[in-house]
Amino acid sequence: MNVTRGFTGRPRVPDPGLPPGQYDAGDDWPVLSAEVTPDLAAPDWSFRIDGLVAEPRTWSWEDAHALPASAYEGDIHCVTSWSKFGVRFGGVSLDVFLDLVRPEATATHAVAYSHTGYTTNLPLADLAGGRAWIAFEYDGKPLPAEHGGPARLLVPHLYFWKSAKWIAGLRILDHDEPGFWEQNGYHARGNPWEEQRYSGD
Repeated sequence: MNVTRGFTGRPRVPDPGLPPGQYDAGDDWPVLSAEVTPDLAAPDWSFRIDGLVAEPRTWSWEDAHALPASAYEGDIHCVTSWSKFGVRFGGVSLDVFLDLVRPEATATHAVAYSHTGYTTNLPLADLAGGRAWIAFEYDGKPLPAEHGGPARLLVPHLYFWKSAKWIAGLRILDHDEPGFWEQNGYHARGNPWEEQRYSGD
C-alpha cells in the first residue's frame, strides 16, 4: 500500500461526524494491505502476549473463543481518507487478554505483530480500558481474509493501520518501538481527529 499526501479519494463532503480530511465510504470497504493476504486457517491461528508481563501466554483459536465475547459498534477511519460508519465487529475485548497476562507497572507500549510479520506500535493506554479488541467477526459473519481474518486487532479510535490484520501477538515494552509504517514516515500514534497521518503532523 503506497500512500502519499497527494491521495484524494472521492470528493470530501463536510460531515460533523467525520474526522478532518476523511470521506464516508458508504457500503465500500477498500482492501489495503502492506503484504500479500496469507492462507491462514482458523485452526492454525494463535495469539500471544509476552514481554513485560507477569504471565506470558498463548491462546489457540479455541482458547480465544472460550473467553467472554464482546462487540464493537461504531466507526473506523483509514489514513487513506475513507471512513465507515456503523460497523459491527465481534470478538473479545483486549482487556480480557491483558488481565490474564498482567502487564508490569513499567509497561507503557506494545508492538502488535501479524502472522505475516507486519508490525505496528501502540501506547498501552490505547489498548486498554475498552478501546481495543481481537476481532473474529464482521457484521455477524467470519472476518474475511482480505480484511484480516481469521482474526485482527481492532483499535477503532486510531487510524486503521494500527488495527493489525492477521494478528499474532503483542510484545509489551517499557518504551515506544516503531512498527512497519511508522518506520516509513507514518505518525507514531495515528489519532484521526488530530489528523496524525505522518511523522511531524
